[in-house]
Amino acid sequence: MEKLRMTSPDLTAANIDKIAELFPNVITETVEGEGEDKVVKRTIDFDALRQELSDHVVEGPQERYQLNWPGKREAAATANKLIDKTLRPVRGRSVDFDTTQNVVIDGDNLDALKLLQESYLGKVKLIYIDPPYNTGGDFIYDDDYVESVEDFERRSGIRDDEGGRLVANAESNGRFHSDWLSMMYPRLKLARNLLREDGVAFISIDDHEVDSLRKICAEIFGEKNFIAQIIWQKVYAPKSTAQWFSEDHDYVLVFARNKMNWRPRALPRTPEMKARYKNPDGDPRGPWKAADMSARNPYKAGVYPVTTPSGRLIPGPPRGTYWRFSEPKFKEMDADNRIWWGKDGDNSPAVKRFLSEVAEGRTPQTLWTYQEVGHTQDAKKTLLKYVPFEHTENVLNSVKPVELLQRILQLGTDPNSDDIVLDFFSGSGTTAHAVLKQNAEDGGKRRFVAVQMHEPLPTPEPDFDSILGIGLTRIDNVAQELREKPMLTDELDLGYRLLKVDSTNLTDVLRTPDATVQSALTGLADSIKPSRTSEDLLFQVLLDWGLELALPISVEHVEGHEVHLVEEGLALIACFEPAITLDLVRAMAQRAAEQPEGGRVVFRDSAFASDDARINVEQIFREIAPSTEVKTI
Repeated sequence: MEKLRMTSPDLTAANIDKIAELFPNVITETVEGEGEDKVVKRTIDFDALRQELSDHVVEGPQERYQLNWPGKREAAATANKLIDKTLRPVRGRSVDFDTTQNVVIDGDNLDALKLLQESYLGKVKLIYIDPPYNTGGDFIYDDDYVESVEDFERRSGIRDDEGGRLVANAESNGRFHSDWLSMMYPRLKLARNLLREDGVAFISIDDHEVDSLRKICAEIFGEKNFIAQIIWQKVYAPKSTAQWFSEDHDYVLVFARNKMNWRPRALPRTPEMKARYKNPDGDPRGPWKAADMSARNPYKAGVYPVTTPSGRLIPGPPRGTYWRFSEPKFKEMDADNRIWWGKDGDNSPAVKRFLSEVAEGRTPQTLWTYQEVGHTQDAKKTLLKYVPFEHTENVLNSVKPVELLQRILQLGTDPNSDDIVLDFFSGSGTTAHAVLKQNAEDGGKRRFVAVQMHEPLPTPEPDFDSILGIGLTRIDNVAQELREKPMLTDELDLGYRLLKVDSTNLTDVLRTPDATVQSALTGLADSIKPSRTSEDLLFQVLLDWGLELALPISVEHVEGHEVHLVEEGLALIACFEPAITLDLVRAMAQRAAEQPEGGRVVFRDSAFASDDARINVEQIFREIAPSTEVKTI
């Protein structure tokens, strides 16, 4: 019976497998260590790989166009580095835990992205992030996994008793840009893996790092998958204190997973746009607006005289232009009352564009004004409406307006599907707020996955003490407001499942012979930490088996034992009790046999009293549910 891996996926090995499929001749082996510690590892012959990707002889490093910085290799390696962590459910702080499709993760987003690699691989429709801007006064994550937490605290000298793993990035630091890029690079690499083939990423940024961010996104997503660099007018009045220019805008970079598979959805027409369509002649086809019939593109058949209904002869189109249609087509349209000659029938011809016939919605533009999507003051007022701060120093100043996020949701998601929206710098919860509000407005079923580190506030509030707490409070209050609105469907998902990044549920039971004594062997029999619950184990199994973290969960008692059913048993059946009976095994096998694809079943490894008991369990499943995957932890 196979044991579950119970670690984050080995991305380095997975990448080597992908390269091996394309270029098997570049796979080689290296030997690491000596004596008993000697290990043979499969690796890549990079000289051979470079040659495979070149049409000329490669003799050494070649100059090429790219963005480079001190620490880039370490940043790339960090994305692939294994972590020994899991996600533990926090049921008491969740809302509608058993049924909600929304997920909030408490922890470092690099850890979270690694843990999500299998459960959400290729499933996310839209990523939006508002990462910390690199202005010298902000903070960035420090990804040093070599030294211990204690060594890191001594080295950095910035962490208090309540602090998160953050380090200041002052402009005096010689690695001002490098540190920020090294923080962003592995996170974007991991995030790209989660996007669907028709998925898209929107990233807020300012002038300090927009150029560098665009370059690393072009490297990670592919330059051909660049969509747009949107300008958002973030303020409504110039700053008189500016030394040179008042900075009135930020940017939103847009990259698709595959540009050929993604198109922005049309935006709703504004009332002003609809008001341009009128019906002065009472046309039964409804409101229309006049469009110029002349064009600048040369068109041989587009030069001919026309006569107005009033009898005036127009010898041809204006100088240097052409009629848009040939003469036969023009006459056909005129006969169909699709040409407007003016109120008195004496104007140059114009084409009637009927509102009922034009494409639904409007094409998005790259300039977003504050009148359309809000400004920073709007964002701050919204935050204060939903989060009851008692200390002004805790109020965040860099939040984004909900309207801005709703615009992104309108462009990047389909209200008629259950698209997943990921924000791994979720901060005060604006993205989650926007998902709830947009779903309420258009009846959508979008789901959010939000990740935020437990970063402490300058002064603890009565009900929360971190930025994560700000976000949860905001989501709770937005949801409560929506529950009180009339006419909202009961199907609107206003809950979230809170999960916390934590150390693995498994203890380290591996010992060398000289470090093992007879009296300690009994204590090493069970590899599960005594403080972990069966629900903790269940979520680590979900991660290991690549199942979504928002699948519905229920608990049944079968033959006197607690059994977890994920998606009513369709996705997983699990029992983590320390001892099991054959009657329980038969009941679980019968349940698994009812699943269309055989199902999955998992037990606790220490639940088997002996090897004979394990063999009996395997035999029962072979007889009753032969297509079921059975594993242990």
